[in-house]
Parts: sequence; C-alpha cells; structure tokens
Amino acid sequence: MPLLDDFRKKEFLDQITVLNEIAGSKDPSALPGLIDLLKSPVGDTSIDYMVVNALNAVLSQDEDRTVEGLTDSHPGFRILCIRVAGEHRFTKAATVLTKLAETEDDPDRLMEILTSLSHISTPETLPVFRKFMQNDDPFIQSLCIEALGKLKDEESVPALKQVVNESEAPERYEVCEITTWKAVEALASIQTDETLAFLVEKLHHKNPTVRRIITDAMISIGNQVIPLLLAAFEKGDEDHKILSANVLGFIGDKACADGLVAAFDKGLATTANVRYALFEALGRVGTMKGIICLVDGLNETEELTLMAVVTGLERHVNPGMVSQLTKRISAADDQAERLAKAVINARAARLFDALYENAGAGDMLIDALSESRDPEIIEEFRSLLAEIGGSRADEDMARLPEIETGARKALAADDSKSMCAMHRAILTDLGFEPFIATNGQEAFEFIEQGEDFDIILTDMNMPVMDGMELVGKVRNTPGFEDTPIIMVTTESEGSQQNLAEKTGVTAFITKPFKPDELKAKINELL
Repeated sequence: MPLLDDFRKKEFLDQITVLNEIAGSKDPSALPGLIDLLKSPVGDTSIDYMVVNALNAVLSQDEDRTVEGLTDSHPGFRILCIRVAGEHRFTKAATVLTKLAETEDDPDRLMEILTSLSHISTPETLPVFRKFMQNDDPFIQSLCIEALGKLKDEESVPALKQVVNESEAPERYEVCEITTWKAVEALASIQTDETLAFLVEKLHHKNPTVRRIITDAMISIGNQVIPLLLAAFEKGDEDHKILSANVLGFIGDKACADGLVAAFDKGLATTANVRYALFEALGRVGTMKGIICLVDGLNETEELTLMAVVTGLERHVNPGMVSQLTKRISAADDQAERLAKAVINARAARLFDALYENAGAGDMLIDALSESRDPEIIEEFRSLLAEIGGSRADEDMARLPEIETGARKALAADDSKSMCAMHRAILTDLGFEPFIATNGQEAFEFIEQGEDFDIILTDMNMPVMDGMELVGKVRNTPGFEDTPIIMVTTESEGSQQNLAEKTGVTAFITKPFKPDELKAKINELL
C-alpha cells in the first residue's frame, strides 16, 4: 500500500512518520503524491514544511523530473525545483534556467534562478552572468561577479576592473560596497598576469576595507604575486613600498626576503616608515640574508624601527647574531641603552637569556628592566632570572621594582608585534593597564566583554577588522561615544584622515613617532 494513500485522513503523528520515512528512503513512487500535497497543502504549517523537505529529498534523486518542474505552472513547485537544481548541481537544468533568467522580471525570482546557476557553474552560464552583472540590484550584481570569478572568465576582467576603479570615486570610496568586495575576489580567482598586476596596483586603495581584502587575497595567492610585489616595492611610492613589504612578510617565502634584502642593498628603503615595514617583513620570514639585514638594522636609532629589528631577531636567535648584539649592548653607550630597552619592551626572552651570560650586556638589560613600569614584563623576566639562577641573578631580581597595575585602562590594536610592544611600554609608563589586540576584532571583543577604557589606540590597516571598522563599531557602542581614539597612520596616509575623522577618530599620530610624542598626545586628550 503506497505510503501516501489516505494521507490527509491520517493522524498528525502518523503523517510525520510517513514524511520522515519518505525523506529518508527518497522513494520515487512518492513523488506524485508529494507534489499534490505541495500544490494543495493540508494547512498545518509543520506538515506542509515536512512535505517540502520530503519532496526536496526525492527530487534530489531525479534530475529529469526536477528539470521538468522548472517550467511548472505552480510557482511554489517551480521555485523548489530551481533550488534543488542548484543545490545538487543538475547540469541538465542550466539551459532551462538560463532561458528563465532572460525573461524573469521579478528580482527575487531572478535571484533564485541566478543562485541556482551559480551553483551549477558551467561555461554556458557565462553570458547570463555577464549580462546581469550590470543589473541595478547590488546583490544580483555581486552574485554574478562571484560566479564570473569562480568560472575564471577572462572576458569579464575589464568590467571587474571598472568596478574597483569606480569604487575610488570621491562620492563612493568611504564605503566598501559589496560589489567592490566581490570584484576584488573575482579578479584574484581569475589569476592572470593582468588581474594580479591590477590588484597589486590597488594595494593602497582609498578604502581601508578594500585594502584589507586585496591584502588577504595576495597572501592567499602567495608565490605567484611575489615578483609583482617586489616590483611594487622597487618602483612604487612610500605607501606601496610599505604595503608590499607587509604582504611579502606574511607570504613568508624565501624569495620574499631575498627580494627585500636586494631592494634594501639598492638603497630603496630610505624613509623610517619603509625601513620599519621592511624589518618587520624580514623578521617574519627569517632567511639568513634577512637576519644579516636585521643585524645591520641594530644601528637604527628610531625606537619603533629598532623595536621591529629586535622583534624580528627574537624569532631567529643564533650564535652569530647574539655575539653581535652582545658586543653592541656591552658598549654601554646611547645605542646600547636603546637596544637594551628594545629587548625588554619586546619581551624578547630568548635574546635576554642568551645576552645575560655576558655580565656587561646583562647589567644593561637589568638597568632597562628596572626602569620598566609594566608589571607583566617585570614578572616575566623575574621568572626568567629565577630559572637562570645563581647569586648574580638573585641580586638582579632584588633590584627589580614592585609595580601595581594601573588604575586607568587603555586599549591598543595593531597587527605589528613591535608596535604592540611600543604601545604597551608607553601606556604602562603613563600608569595605564594596557589591553593589547592584534586586530580590530580582538580589540572590540574586550569591549563586548564589558571592559571600559579611558583611551583607545588603533592602527589603520589591520587584518580581520581594520581600524576604520573598529572605530565605527566603538562609536556605536553605548558608553564609548566620547572615548578618545588615537589612530596611528603613516605620513602619506594624510588623505585618509578626513575619512577617519568622519568615522569618529579623535586624533592622529604618524609613524615613526617617538614615545614622548604619543605620551604628549594621550595627556593632551585626557
């Protein structure tokens, strides 16, 4: 006896049992009865919903009947077949769906058809996606752009580039539109020399969120973009040098470090901002040439740049490097004081352990540690001294101050480890308890967890969530409408300050900066 005989007369629980059994078995004999129940529902929401589920399961095994249903007169069954065709990638449905898209006037139904076609994703669907990429609805445009990228359609490249170019127009660049986001991802998916060169050219897009999307795409692509990024570092302006170095550091290939060292040797890292970015990148990669270049960076006098050098060396400690650093710190001159302070503020425990063996270098490090106002750093190195042991270490531990956590709280967000260390040192010197995050999302999580802050520091360009987005979310959080926010930028990002001010930034400080400059800015605001 067929399961659906006298279905409408059955009790509720029996109806549920029958529909569950059909959904599990996907019995094709139940198809006519299910279609009848869809077109003439029993009137109970739960049962009608389960009819759709059972029908979906049965149709998933019947491509021909699904394709036939695409032109059924009943709108509900037609939409169901459209969805099933896409969900199960029924290629026979592509031709019919393409014809339906050409004649569909309703935006919602058109979206259903195009969504299904994007799942099926066959070359014959390209013309319809190219056509509707020009649709007025941004979500339909975005769906088509995404499909063109998935199909690696080189013919659509000029149109995709136009979307990105137009997004930098004065009246549009303040917002990252969904079409721009999808166009960047599509160009990255197509991965021709033309598309990758274009994306590298747009590394410093006017909108910081678009910059982040392009950066993420470059890192994901990896080796294929290394020559283009190195060329941008050599020939580009300061912004392109900085952003190219950042991406090369995150890609992390030996060719990235070798290329950056070659550029450094050619004298192409002339500004402190560029050298800072270059040393950060070399520290992430860690090749022999890169480490030698970092050792040369021990001559830097800018505290922030020196912090990037020490942070990079901490990742790749070796005897030759330790010997050089020991000699420099043992000199007990002004540069030795800067280096010792950088080792402490960077929490470079491996370097500290190796350098402490030399009494002269060890004394310089303890002097720098004694001046720290950061209780976490002092306790971290106190523990390290206890592990080292001996009378000298005991005497040095006795010299360390007892520091209480600051009464005021400050939040700092930056994807650079050295910059985070710099912020921490500055904030603890001012008596703040610092909360440090490596991106905007981590920073905002502190606020969501109920932390309150007297001041917030944020970088502009960060992965996951950039500084602009963080500021916008902070300003929309009750209680943070007037909290001072300082945004850290590079000198050449001045064109972005207007956008940042509109978002809610209180003040700016440009890299490279001296700690006293940021301290003065914080004191001014508070």
